[in-house]
Amino acid sequence: MRSIRNYFRFLAAVQLLPALEGGEETLVGGQAVLEGVMMRSPHAWAIACRKPSGEVVTMSEPLERASEKHTWMAWPIVRGVMTLGYAMGLGYRALRFSANVAIEDVMQSEGPSTNRGETNAGLSSAEAESESRSQTREKAATISGWLAAVNIVISLAFFIFMYKYVPLVAATELKKIDPALGGQIMFNLVDGVIRLVLFLLFIWGVSLWSDIRRVYQYHGAEHKTVYAFENGDSLTTTAVQKYSTFHPRCGTSFLMTVMLISIGFYMLIPVTTFWARFAVRIALLPVIAGVSYEIIRFAARHRGSLFALITAPGLWLQRITTKPPSDEMAQCAITALDQAMALEKERGGELVIA
Repeated sequence: MRSIRNYFRFLAAVQLLPALEGGEETLVGGQAVLEGVMMRSPHAWAIACRKPSGEVVTMSEPLERASEKHTWMAWPIVRGVMTLGYAMGLGYRALRFSANVAIEDVMQSEGPSTNRGETNAGLSSAEAESESRSQTREKAATISGWLAAVNIVISLAFFIFMYKYVPLVAATELKKIDPALGGQIMFNLVDGVIRLVLFLLFIWGVSLWSDIRRVYQYHGAEHKTVYAFENGDSLTTTAVQKYSTFHPRCGTSFLMTVMLISIGFYMLIPVTTFWARFAVRIALLPVIAGVSYEIIRFAARHRGSLFALITAPGLWLQRITTKPPSDEMAQCAITALDQAMALEKERGGELVIA
């Protein structure tokens, strides 16, 4: 049962991945994962996950910045698409690591002790325990590998069906009922409102699940820790906890901006058939993502600008996607950032704080 529960936790977290991810390539940012936090700097990333036993499992690795090798990846709009894709890939790796930790813990607690004794016969207790953990970790990685492959397919299908196909079908049916809704502006406005409602219902609905509420708490811990770092404060639980859980450079703000900007983009494309409209919605995804990224980036640096008003709904939505964390959750975020920063300094990186 715990394995099935972990699978659905992982599946839900994958669907929420863009909303839980935050930051950009030149800044410190992070992401909430299952019972932990991933933090990244320009040239390194680290993750800290807490087991039910209280043990914190960590990992850190260096990062290569693609824009330092290919200058065209730093062009406006393009950099948004590349950064989003890179962040999603890294975020998925972090989720897989946290899933591995959860699965490994379940396998160790549920595995029969007799089998472990037979397998490790002739070894000292310390060696046997190490061997057992190694075997469990390998099995967990294998399970997580196929879970990841299945979830990629499910997540992509869910996104296209829920946020592209369903709103378009609903708007088309409403147009049949009332032809006045068939105009270029009204049709895409109705389509956009339906898509936004579906998105908000999903975000709110999964928040009712206690496991996802904990993910939202880790999301809050990530934001608080980043805020403390950006303000030059000490990275202690006491210092971190005094900061807000709302941050302008958040995936939630990004997704909300995408939802709003897409309505205007679709209004500009004069297509009328169902499948032409559906194709346009798929084809324009990279462009809308790139433009939304630039808006979020500008708004984060110019809090009093008009663009900041566009991102305001995303900040409001963070009242759902971030929750006040416990001190233990905040400590996970601090540990992850400390490790990322240590590796960043080893690589001679220089941070640019917004």
